[in-house]
Parts: sequence; structure tokens; C-alpha cells
Amino acid sequence: MQVHVRSGDSLWNYSQWFLIPLNLIIDSNPNLNPTSMQPGQIVHIPGFTTISYRIKKDDTLWKIARRRNLSVDALLLVNPNKNPNQLSVGDVIQLPQRVISPLTNRAVPYTFSLMTSDLNKLKEIYPFIKINTIGQSVLGKPIQEIRFGKGKKKVHLDASFHANEWITSPILMEVLNTFLLSLTNGNLIRGISSMPLYNAVDLSIVPMVNPDGVDLVISGPPSAQREEVIRINKGSTDFTGWKANIRGVDLNNQYPANWEIEKERKEEKAPAPRDYPGDAPLTEPEAVAMANLARNRSFDRLLALHTQGEEFYWGYEGLEPRESRVLAEEFERVSGYKAVQYIDSHAGYKDWFIQEFRKPGFTIELGLGTNPLPLSQFREIYEEFLGIFLAALYM
Repeated sequence: MQVHVRSGDSLWNYSQWFLIPLNLIIDSNPNLNPTSMQPGQIVHIPGFTTISYRIKKDDTLWKIARRRNLSVDALLLVNPNKNPNQLSVGDVIQLPQRVISPLTNRAVPYTFSLMTSDLNKLKEIYPFIKINTIGQSVLGKPIQEIRFGKGKKKVHLDASFHANEWITSPILMEVLNTFLLSLTNGNLIRGISSMPLYNAVDLSIVPMVNPDGVDLVISGPPSAQREEVIRINKGSTDFTGWKANIRGVDLNNQYPANWEIEKERKEEKAPAPRDYPGDAPLTEPEAVAMANLARNRSFDRLLALHTQGEEFYWGYEGLEPRESRVLAEEFERVSGYKAVQYIDSHAGYKDWFIQEFRKPGFTIELGLGTNPLPLSQFREIYEEFLGIFLAALYM
């Protein structure tokens, strides 16, 4: 929500009138100097939208404010051109409305378009978050990163490396929305205050690493690629088993962590719906974007969301730090998932991250069943993962 500065206003005033933490208002207005605000300047207030209201008989701004538990100043700020002493029946004014529930129902087939719409809505309601484009998919879709927080501890989460594991994207977005609501409304999440986490953590989220593949599984092939992807899919138009990117390369087998071993032992020696690691490490733009992000940001820990198995993998070739075991034990406790230190697998994003940076990395296998997991598991998976998410931030 936007308001226009009046003479004598301060961001502290806005914090009191709207009951929003001052630091979130400051972070929502990075180009504004709080000590030299000028009348007419626009200030973004996080956690609010506006709704239209038609004046009724005997209405005054004071009565409306009292009925809606608002300050009169809050009403005046969103109606800068209205004279409070000259309201007439039928006049339309704007009312600030606090956002107290998730923006949308995410338990739906979650395409790239839906995710983009959600990101735009989140940015509008929570302008203290940043939306960065870190690269592009094969078909030119932007790979988006959400970033916010003021701390030194750098935590990264991502989802949908694999196309038919797309349920990981709305799960991650739902958990993010819960956290943002907690920040602006001051409510606890499982007894944990979110504001200390905001101040302690620099959080990075890439909610959809493989947008082309996700759209292929959910919506079918785009016309320009239809013939080629059907050929890669061995003539089938059923793409529910497709894990790869649109070129038939498995993005989670693309990293230079014993890639040669995976290349040798994989049955797939050419583009395929799954398991083909490419002709060399980091040939695919989506994998390159994620590698560059990790190199540029120096994350302290990384969580990559996959499905399925209700377990997670936390070691690689003995290169993981001691801290990884402590985190793994906590993740196991709060989720009920099984902690697995080593599996016979290489070339994954988590593997490469541990090898490259010697920092804790985790592959989280959400849910249980056959991919793509049914949306009937959405709420259960959300609850299981929420504990892991919180532990990843506070530990």
C-alpha cells in the first residue's frame, strides 16, 4: 500500500498508525531518506492493501476509523484529496486493510505463470522483499530469486529442479507466505517469533528452478517444441514422468561433483525424460544460473526441495562439516523425516555445494508416493516442511 507524505509525518508515525514494525517500513523504502522526507513523497507500507468504501448516512472518518480499529491518520493518509469535513453520502473513499491470510490458494497445479502472479502479489504487499532474475531457462523464462532479511547468516532454499516434482514450488511459496504474514502481523509460528529470524538471516529462495519442465508436465508441450519433446519422451504425450528440463537434461545431474561417475553409469546416454546428465557438467542454463548464484552469494547452508520419500540427504563424500549433523538431527526431529547421511549418488546441486564450499547442504525428499505427488498431500507436506524451514533459519 502506498501513502503520500504530509508535512510533519515520519516513518515512526506510520509504524504507530498502522502497527507495522518500523524496520520493515524502512526496508520497504530503500531509496527514501527517513530524515528528510518531503510532502507528497510516496511511502510503501508493507502488510496492507486498500479497499473502496462508500460513505453512508451519519458516517464520519472518526466513526469509520473506530469501527475498523484504525487511526484517523491512517484514513487520511490513504485519502489525501478528501476533506474529512465535507464527506457526502455516496462518496467513495479508500480504507487500509491489513493482510491477515495467504494471498491465494496454492494447492493447485502450479505453473510458471501462477508463480509469477504470486511473486508480483507478494512484492506488492511485502515491498521489503527483492525479486531478482538470476538467469533464464532454455525457453527464456526468468529464473526468479526472492531475497530478504538483514542478517549475516545466508540461507538458500530452492524447488522444482525436477519437473514432475513441481509440488515443491507451491509448498515453498506457502511457507514463505506464512513467514511474511508473521513478520507484518507479529504472530508466532510454532512459538517462534519471525522478526529475530529476519534480523539474523539473509534468505534466498528460488521457487522454480525448472520452469520449462514444470509447464511441460502440467500443461503439455509448447507448439514449437512439441515434436522434439514427444520424440525424447519415446513417442508418448504423457509427461507425468518427465523430470528433466525441456532439452531432456536432468538438472540435478549437471554439477561437477563426480559427474563423470554419473555419466558413465546412467543408462540414458542421450536426452531423456529423466536421468540424462548432459554431455558435460553445467551445459544447461538453469544449472548454470544456480551454480553462479551459489558462487556469488557464498551461502552458509542450502536446502534443495525434491519429492518423494519423507527423508533427506545431508552428506557427500565425507566433505560435509560437523554442523551438518547437528542440523540433520534437528530437521529429523521437527519433521519426522529420516536423516540419511550418504547415498550412492553424485553430480547433484547439494553434492556440488558441499564439495565446493564445505558448508551444510541438504536434499529434502518431501512427501511419499509416486511423482507427481497428489495435491491431497499438500497440507501434510506443508506442515512437515515448515519445521525444517524454521530450523534452517534459527539454528
